[in-house]
Amino acid sequence: MAATTPETDAPEPVAVFDGHNDFLLRLWMNRAERRQIWLHRNDKGHIDLPRMRAGGFAGGLFAIFVPPGERPGGTSFEERLRQTPSELPTPPETARGAAQQVALAQAGLFLWMARAAPADFAVCHTAAEIRTAMAAGRVAGMLHMEGAEAIDADLDALHAFHAMGLRSLGPVWSRPTIFGYGVPFRFPGGPDTGPGLTEAGKRLVTECNRLKILIDLSHLNERGMDDVARLSDAPLVATHSNAHAVCPSPRNLTDRQLAQIAESNGLVGLNFATFFLRPDGRPRRATELDIALHHIDHLLAHLGEDGVALGSDFDGGQVPERIGDTAGLPHLMAAMRAHGYGARLVSKIARENWLSLLERTIGN
Repeated sequence: MAATTPETDAPEPVAVFDGHNDFLLRLWMNRAERRQIWLHRNDKGHIDLPRMRAGGFAGGLFAIFVPPGERPGGTSFEERLRQTPSELPTPPETARGAAQQVALAQAGLFLWMARAAPADFAVCHTAAEIRTAMAAGRVAGMLHMEGAEAIDADLDALHAFHAMGLRSLGPVWSRPTIFGYGVPFRFPGGPDTGPGLTEAGKRLVTECNRLKILIDLSHLNERGMDDVARLSDAPLVATHSNAHAVCPSPRNLTDRQLAQIAESNGLVGLNFATFFLRPDGRPRRATELDIALHHIDHLLAHLGEDGVALGSDFDGGQVPERIGDTAGLPHLMAAMRAHGYGARLVSKIARENWLSLLERTIGN
């Protein structure tokens, strides 16, 4: 039986490194309240510093994300995504100038998080810095970009964001960029939805390899992933994706794609968003953790114990109510142990596989 904390009767936290969250988007959309959102426990969203501490959230990739434009008088795309993801049309390409303004603002907020809580949060550029921060009890944050709308074809902006600390980049979100094409949200469906990388996208992969920037395959379509697999000399990584065999969403990975990732000694981070977990593709908080475990079992069977990690999508999707937010991570750890995963495998999935992958990809 898992140990429990006396204050909450919840399982004892396990240190977690998470491969994807959208907290920077939430901060950017609520800039006037950023200190309250970051430093104080609240009941909005999934992340704040106290809830990270309570749940064992020891580090993660924090995504810059440029949201789609809103319909006049309508609900936000994020809210519609939580309600009926299978009915949403693919958003159009975003103008680079507008995207760069948003991306720069979110990068600034990421750096502000460390200034606002220097004893509790560290901006990290290498795997060694992540381990050092975690050993010192500080949350280790690394900058990621979900969709390269803010990057120009000459890749000058890539170098600028790299200088700011960018170490992980998804060429697309679920909309086209000058680099490639994302998968739609329709359900059910597969990832074979269009052409592969553009010539600019192929140059992007080469330059990311040279700069040691992780290339995130989540949201990229099948032919685009094939191009990355052919061109990249780094392990293949999907920071927040699940098994298509369990939930047939275009966002999830087919067994063929999992084989490509395994061949490269890569990694997949389990996405907690219920519409990427459930076999029916529905966003439902009342989703049992057994479904998440089914995905993990499938990923382990195809990737091995070193290729499976976590990529929560906190603040970007609706998660099972048993997890709820970062404070609920111990419930997932307890469910894995109860499912028969030993302590070593749980620690690998929780953090060690990510840290090993980053050592092999971005270096020390």
